[in-house]
Amino acid sequence: MSYHVYIMASQPMGTIYIGVTNDLLRRAWEHREGVLPGFTKRYRVKHLVYFEEFGDIGDAIQREHNLKHWSRAWKISLIEAANPDWHDLYPSMAGP
Repeated sequence: MSYHVYIMASQPMGTIYIGVTNDLLRRAWEHREGVLPGFTKRYRVKHLVYFEEFGDIGDAIQREHNLKHWSRAWKISLIEAANPDWHDLYPSMAGP
């Protein structure tokens, strides 16, 4: 099984949310559709802009914890190193 640490954004340079999941497509869809109440629904954080894959849940949780304590500037640099235009990665992963 694989686990993902992911970053969702409301728009380029907008509100950012960091999470961890064992089903990235399902979780990104839940954020996009506003299925669950909370932060991402309230702030319309719907675009998957970054993710990393892990084989161990402990490693994924530790990475999520570390990223959440980074400064906003570092988080933005991480996103832009992999996704400079802040494209929503969900459509290309989910397919037609």
